This record gives sequence, C-alpha cells and structure tokens, in this order.
Amino acid sequence: MMNKRQKLTILHTLLFFVLGIQFSNAQKYIDYVNPFIGTTNFGTTNPGAVVPQGMVSVVPFNVTGSAINKYDKDARWWSTPYTADNKFLTGFSHVNMSGVGCPDLGVILVMPTTGDVNANLKEYGSVMSNENAHPGYYTCDLDKYGIKAEVTATPRTGLSRFTFPKGQSNILIDLGNGLTNESGAYIRAVNDKEVEGYRMTGNFCYYGHSERPVYFVARFSKKASNFGVFKKMPALQAEKDWSSTSGKFKYYEKFQYPVSGDSIGAYFSFDTTEGEAVMVEVGVSYVSIENARQNLEFETKGFDFAATKNEAEEKWETALSRIKVEGGTADQRTVFYTALYHMQIHPNILNDANGQYPLMETYGIGEVKDRNRYTIFSLWDTYRNFHPLMSLVYPDQQLDMVRSMVDMYEESGWLPKWELNSTETFTMNGDPSFPVITDTYLRGLTDFDVETAYEAMIKSATTPEKSNKIRTQNDFYLAHGYVPFTEDYDNSVSIALELYVADWNLAQMAKSLGKTDDYKKYLSQSKQYKNYYSKEFGVLRPKKADGKFLDQFDPLQGKDFEPVHGFHEGTAWQYTFGVPHDIKGLIKLNGGSKKFTNKLQMVFDDQLFDMANEPDMHYPYLFNYVKGEEWRAQKQVRRLVDTYFKNATDGIPGNDDCGTMSAWVVYSMMGFYPVCPGDMNYTIVTPVFDKVTIELDNQYYKGKSFVIIKAGAGSDAIIDQIKVNGTNYPSYFISHDKIVNGGELEIITK
Repeated sequence: MMNKRQKLTILHTLLFFVLGIQFSNAQKYIDYVNPFIGTTNFGTTNPGAVVPQGMVSVVPFNVTGSAINKYDKDARWWSTPYTADNKFLTGFSHVNMSGVGCPDLGVILVMPTTGDVNANLKEYGSVMSNENAHPGYYTCDLDKYGIKAEVTATPRTGLSRFTFPKGQSNILIDLGNGLTNESGAYIRAVNDKEVEGYRMTGNFCYYGHSERPVYFVARFSKKASNFGVFKKMPALQAEKDWSSTSGKFKYYEKFQYPVSGDSIGAYFSFDTTEGEAVMVEVGVSYVSIENARQNLEFETKGFDFAATKNEAEEKWETALSRIKVEGGTADQRTVFYTALYHMQIHPNILNDANGQYPLMETYGIGEVKDRNRYTIFSLWDTYRNFHPLMSLVYPDQQLDMVRSMVDMYEESGWLPKWELNSTETFTMNGDPSFPVITDTYLRGLTDFDVETAYEAMIKSATTPEKSNKIRTQNDFYLAHGYVPFTEDYDNSVSIALELYVADWNLAQMAKSLGKTDDYKKYLSQSKQYKNYYSKEFGVLRPKKADGKFLDQFDPLQGKDFEPVHGFHEGTAWQYTFGVPHDIKGLIKLNGGSKKFTNKLQMVFDDQLFDMANEPDMHYPYLFNYVKGEEWRAQKQVRRLVDTYFKNATDGIPGNDDCGTMSAWVVYSMMGFYPVCPGDMNYTIVTPVFDKVTIELDNQYYKGKSFVIIKAGAGSDAIIDQIKVNGTNYPSYFISHDKIVNGGELEIITK
C-alpha cells in the first residue's frame, strides 16, 4: 500500500501532467483562430481549408441563391462562396477569394451524394450541420445523405474525405456552378479513378477583362463501380433527353472522350459499406492540366488525410507564431490570431510546383526559381496597412510580392492596380502600387529590381491619359493639380486623393534614389489636395474644370454606399482627412490644432466615421498629431476595436478586403499603427495585451525581437508614460528602425 506522501506525490505528478497538457495546448496559436469570424455582415471570409498563401482553398459552397433553397432569405450579389447565414451546401469549391467585394472564382465544385446520380444542384444540395473548422481543416455533416465531409489542403491541392453510409455513394465534379460570371468548361474522365479538365473564370466586378482558365486533375482513393460525365442540354433538347432523375441533364456512362460546355461535370459512383471513407484529391494549375497533375504528384501524400492535415496545421502554427501575445481575454486573443490568419490568405501563390505561371495579361508562360509568384493584389485596400505589416513580420513574403509586381510591369507594361490571376481588373482608384513599392524599399527590403520599379512608377505618373491604363484622368491632373468633376458619381475627389498619396510616395522614392528634381516635382504635386477644400462646408468638395465648386453639394451624401458625387464608397466626411502624407498641412488647412481636433472629434461623435471602409480607417490615429490630444486616439481606437471586432460570425465590420481590416486590428491591438505608407514612423496607442513579442527575421533585420509591454491600470486606461529600452520616451511616434533593431517599448497607463 502507498503511504499518504506517495499518494500526494502521484497526485501532484498527475496534476502537473494535466496542467502541462493544458498549457501545451494553450500555446498552440492555431487553437485561438476562429475561421468563422467574418462569415456574415459582408466580411466575405470563409471557413474553408487553406494553407498560408495557398493557391487552393477547399471551401463549403452555400450561396447558390434564393431561387434554390429556403435558407437563403434574399437574392444577393454574392462575392463569397460561403456565408454562415445559409445552411444549404452544394459542394466544395477549390479556388476562392477571401474578404473581397466582387464575385469571381468559387469553381471546381466537389459534392458527395448517395443514391441515384443527380447533377441538378437544386436537387442534389443538402442542409449541412455540425460545422467545425480550424486552420487547414473544415468539417460538416450533410443531413440529406448521412455523409460526414472533411477537407484539408496543401498549397496547390485539396484533399476531401467523405464518410458514406452503406449503398451507392457518389462524388460529383461540377464545373457548371460557381461565383465567376464567365462560362465555358472542359472535362474528361481519364479512368475509373481520375478526371481532368478546366473551368473559365473572370469578369471580376463585371469588368469583363479578367478571363483565365483554371485547370485541374482529380483522383479518387477507390475505383468507381461506375463513372461518366454529365451535361445540361439546351432547352429545345430537354424533352427528348428527359429522364426521371436528370431533368435537363444527360448522363454518359464510362464516357472517356472530352466534353465541353457551360454546365458540365463528372460523376463517380462507389459501392460503400457503412462508415466507409472515400477520398478525392484535386490538383490545380493556371498553366495546364499536366501541371495540375504534377502538382498532385509533388504535394499529395498518397491519400493520407491525417498527414496532410497535420502538415497544414504546422504551416499555420509557424506563420502565426511570428507574433506572440500574452494577457487579454480569450476572445481578444481569438480576434487577434484570426486576423493574423486572414492576413496569410492573400496575396497567394500563382506558380506551380515547377515554377511556371501565366504571364500578366497574356496566355504565355513564365517561370520563377527560388521564389514565388503572387497574385490577388487588392492594392487600393492593402497598401494602407497590410503591406507595411507584412514587411515587418513576414519580410520574405513581402519581397516576393514586390518582385511579382515588378514582373507584372515587365510582362504587361504597367504596374498592377487590382490584379487577379495575372489579369488586371482595373478596380478601384488611384495608383496604389506606388505606396507598396516605396514603403517596402524604405523599410530596408531592397532586394528587387529597384530601377525597373522606379521606371514603372514614372511611366504611370507621366503617360498621357489616352495611353495610360492606370491614370485615366492624367492630363487635367498634371496640368491643374486636381481631377475635375465632369459627370454624376464620377469619384473625382477620391481619385485625386489616391493620386496625391501615390505621388508623395513617388517623391520619397525619388529622394532615396538621389533624384532631387523628381522629388521636388512629386512632393509639390502631392499637396494639391488643397484645391478641394471648401471653407463653406469645411470639407473637401468636388471641383469642376472651370475652377468652381460643385453646386447642390451635400457632405453627407454617400452614407451606406449610396451613389455620391465626387466620392467613391463614402461621404465627404470620410475623405476630408484622407491626406495621411501631409497631416501638418491638413491641420493648418482646417484652422489649426484646436479646430482640427474639434472637427475630427465631431466625426466620431456624430457617427460620420465608417469603420467598414478604408478611406477613413486612419482617422482615430490623427489625434496623435496634436500635442495634448493623444488620449483621444487611445480612446477611439479601443472603442473601435471592442465595438467592431468580435469573436463572432459578424466580427469584421464589412469586407475584410484581402486582410486589410485584419491588419488594422492586428496593429491596433498591439498598440501602434503606420498612418501613412512611405512614412517610417508608427504612432502609438494603448495596446490590448499585457505583452506582445514580434519575432524579427534576422535575414533582414538586426534585432531578434521587439517586445511591447503594457503596465499600469486597466485595459482601457490612458497612457501616462512611454519608455523605449528602459528610457523615458517623449513621443507618441516610433520609427521602423527602432523596432527592427530590437528592444522593448513599455507603455505605462494611469
């Protein structure tokens, strides 16, 4: 028998063992991520399986439309393959976008069913339940069929495991449905375990210029007892091709010849026992079917679902561990790490395992070696904060992104504006590549073709509008310093404000390269925003070509994305302080520090600020530019973080915009923010967490880590004192160099 001391020793050992397991589990950063955050409230994120910067994401597709199922309450303009509001699943799509505001991709749908084969998604769809997800993995049950679905991914492939009941089980490859507005597809059943094909994508934001085929090869873990292709027949043929299960679809058994069309696919049927799992792996390429097959060969693990899932989780753990936070609530840590997770989805790789990728704006093939080619550059959004944060935390990725942008110029003649799969969509305003390139260079990441990048910037800034694909209002802008109002809803002020930020960054780039004349020219050009200031209203106001302000002007017009004269997606109030490159000039223009502060405070008090869109997202930090008013920045930033970012499906205030909203909250919760890209100073507010450790990449930066400590009163307390490396610090601004050289920022609250 054991004595009392022995028993206590064993109990203590067990207790420490249990606590050790709990502690170990708590240290897994992927456990803090909730992929369902942002899947309602127009956040347009999704809970699908993806690895960091993966080309492939395997996403539950449930936005087919109100005409199909009762769970979709209204017909919407879906820009996402998934919304938590719906429960009617019609498959798992394999190429998708996260956090965008326009529809595209969402294609190559894989759908498990049972019973007779039915290719009509109005009939084969199923209510789903028991959803669960974490980085690299998603699962749900398909209630109609009694199927358990699980999906995971590698960079270029998706792996699905479907656990079936006893009887005939099917897996459909549906090429007829998706978010893309383009039509056209090709499919061929290679044998009883493999199918290949492609699907056209494109027409992002209905521009009609981003067409691109996406190729795939799908393989099954088990030979099919029956397989074939299906095709939706034209209306005139529907009657003679009618069958009891197909409606307007015709089925071709063991048909191994290519089939083309708009609504086509393949089916593979299996005789399954109760609880038997059948897997399908899908390799994707934007170059060719053969490359898709090579991607499968290179990345898959012989249908080892557990190994594939574990590898995906390890990739995410490595990515998320670059920033370690301590303190805060469990929900706050979840908001933070989910935001960091969303930042690692786009831009994503475009090149295949062999380095090949489609050239910009052509169907030619390029090749990269020892680096990645990136795609999905939502630059109007991401230039503001996403890319500066990538430079700080993930500099290797950021360099490859800039190299990709320079490659795009060499391939097409223009830097990207809103690029998608090597096509230019021409979405949004300005010349947003300039701030990204300049900011990256000034942060010390200079290992790209700088002279070619500068050449590209000068070309865009100086080419007359007739030949300019990016600055389509360039003639008047160069001659008079502003973009004139010419017609209703022309976005003229918004366009000009973006050009001013771009040209200020061009000036900084010119200065760093010793091009003094260019520096003076573009610096002067960047300050022409004053043309738009209306003393009558105290805001920026559209101005006509004759120099007169627009009549019948309402500075509140444009709320809730309604059409507005001169501004894009916002009111005059949401753009009036949109001059991050010249805050001192802006303060003077608005009557000095006191009047500027009062007006800025009024924007928040009267609910004129919009957290859901980019143009005013830097507003709360502007109080730091007025001495003695810094407490207002601390108060507003904390209020916005707590109000709009939650551990819930509606936890992002509108489109995440390829990680831009997420970058805002990551910075804000750490306690500093880059108000203007190209300016190497961050401004400081109260952090949410007690301690933040940013692991620095020693390939690019001298310091090992930069640590932010919060000490003092409660989490919403006002800053009393700031110290850097133990020494009193008399400023609410800290340089990029101070951070990347390593050290400690201590923020003491009162």
